[in-house]
Amino acid sequence: MKTRIIAMGHRMPSWVRDASDEYLKRMPRDMPVQLVELKPEPRLSGRPVEQLLEMESSRILSLLPEKHALYALDEHGQSWTTADLTKALELSANTGIDPCFIIGSADGLSSRIKQKARAQVSLSRMTLPHGLARMILAEQLYRAAMILKNHPYHRE
Repeated sequence: MKTRIIAMGHRMPSWVRDASDEYLKRMPRDMPVQLVELKPEPRLSGRPVEQLLEMESSRILSLLPEKHALYALDEHGQSWTTADLTKALELSANTGIDPCFIIGSADGLSSRIKQKARAQVSLSRMTLPHGLARMILAEQLYRAAMILKNHPYHRE
């Protein structure tokens, strides 16, 4: 199983890169995570937000693995627990379907991405900056992997 994170935003501060990279490099060899960063569409073009999100979604969808379980991160999505994330990863591992998590641009994700997603997931009921969402997702993926490996990192 290979997990993919597709994140709109390509110039994250070093503290975001450092923290995210730290958790992603800790992942077990049989559960690697690939982070793909995409540059958002320029917001100065005068195009409506919906059109910009649709342009971004075309680029996102072109990067999905053939067999994938798409999860859209959205502040209005379902509040997942670490156990919920662990179950999703376990299901992917058992079915051979790669999980793919999408972090949208400042304006979110297009309705097309949200409709294609297996679930819309909220990391918090609060609005988070994209860099922080990336860090939280990386840590939670690592935590879920440790649960699946029966490692003592996670404590109930």
